[in-house]
Amino acid sequence: MKQASLTQLFALVDVNNFYVSCERVFQPKLEGMPMVVLSNNDGCAVARSAEVKALGIKTGTPWFQMEEIAKKHGIQAYSSNYTLYGDMSNRVVQVLRAFTPNLEVYSIDESFLRIETLLKSYSSPSDLGQTIKEKIKATTGLPVCVGMGESKTLAKLANYLAKKHPQFSGVCDISTMPKEELYQWMAETPVGEVWGVGRQIAKRLQAIKIQTVFDLLQASPQLICQQFGVVMERLCYELRGVSCLPLEEVTPAKQQIVSSRSFGQLVTSLAALTESVATHTARGAEKLRGQHSVTGALTIFIQTNPFKQNEPQHHQSILVPLSDPTDNTLTLTTAAIAGLKKIYQSGFRYKKAGVIFSLLADKPTVQQSLFDDIEVKGKSAGLMKALDSINSRFGNTVIRSAATGTAQAWQMRSDKRSPNYTTRWDELPVAR
Repeated sequence: MKQASLTQLFALVDVNNFYVSCERVFQPKLEGMPMVVLSNNDGCAVARSAEVKALGIKTGTPWFQMEEIAKKHGIQAYSSNYTLYGDMSNRVVQVLRAFTPNLEVYSIDESFLRIETLLKSYSSPSDLGQTIKEKIKATTGLPVCVGMGESKTLAKLANYLAKKHPQFSGVCDISTMPKEELYQWMAETPVGEVWGVGRQIAKRLQAIKIQTVFDLLQASPQLICQQFGVVMERLCYELRGVSCLPLEEVTPAKQQIVSSRSFGQLVTSLAALTESVATHTARGAEKLRGQHSVTGALTIFIQTNPFKQNEPQHHQSILVPLSDPTDNTLTLTTAAIAGLKKIYQSGFRYKKAGVIFSLLADKPTVQQSLFDDIEVKGKSAGLMKALDSINSRFGNTVIRSAATGTAQAWQMRSDKRSPNYTTRWDELPVAR
């Protein structure tokens, strides 16, 4: 398709091996070395470098199963550093917003952009893609690939080709590619690589002789809809260059917020569980305020380790309704601890606890009660605003409820965590 006839053009910018790349930015010695980033409590591999992928290690492989091969091949392992990854993700988005405000942050390492209005300043979409790639590398140190197409699904496919095939140099533009060449690439790409086609759907498609992306392109959207539903029908049209999925420039508010973590060591005392529940409540309340919502109910849950069959098991939860929906950390913490005390039983070794916020509502539209004290509510909102402002500037645990404790020995293991290079003054890298 000729550039002049494009009514809309999407780009997908995706950071390569995001967690691994974030670690390498601040430790250049890791470049080219095989490395993995581990899940909570250093359990299994959630991110792998290209060198580790070449060794055949799959995502989700437990670390204890990798230790021998890690010693043999010198694999470096790091605990997940979510604070670092979140901050680096925000920096990438800031670079992208300098190109266009028409942007959807799809995940921590992926963003969609509408770019047709930018093309007048560049010789081609590929030239724009290379500029984006180089700007992000120069600004953040992170390597990205850019895929471009007339729909989000085609942009996602183009990004896949840019990652897998070196001849694209990290930027693939499907919109100006000759149809014969595009169809050839589609014929060589498994149907499971189409955005939105999961493993189970891919098996069902293969059962009806749809093996590749090109096979899906040729299939009747109406027949696909009958067997797989309207979402798959839209993907068929998207592959044909008909955009059915617009940018979500404003992230929709979550209808439920879950805050939980497994413990680094088994917990038996109510005091430790109270610290954990209070900590999760504070995190959830911060997320509530971040999306301008309030919650009308909390669910508190605790559970033992289901894999330890030789130990007594206890899995319990309780719903705590609130008479007045709120986002106040202190109010929510009081309610959560009260619920925890009702379900806690001594004599068990607990592995996990958490809090679920439900019955969420948009704060500005919540109906006021006849008995609401406007002055008290105003002071509460001011306190929470000050709390978030200080924690945002100096670290998210600078000011917190006393109920969260100090030592927090129950916190998940992260023995291999790298420093928070970008968010803590005392962990800044030092040049000598």
